Amino acid sequence: MNRKEFCEYFEIPYMTETDWELGNRRVPQYLLRLMAYKIQMEKLADKRIENDKEDNIAGK
Repeated sequence: MNRKEFCEYFEIPYMTETDWELGNRRVPQYLLRLMAYKIQMEKLADKRIENDKEDNIAGK
């Protein structure tokens, strides 16, 4: 994912991310935890959808 996609995915302003990258600002620790949480929840949702599809194919 490129910088623009990253910003869109996490809904972070492009200039904020640029400032983080340049060292002008620090990423808040709570935001890092929220980003990790979002990724974990999406993985779980994807896994649940995949399991539901398999169950439907198997006729459960």
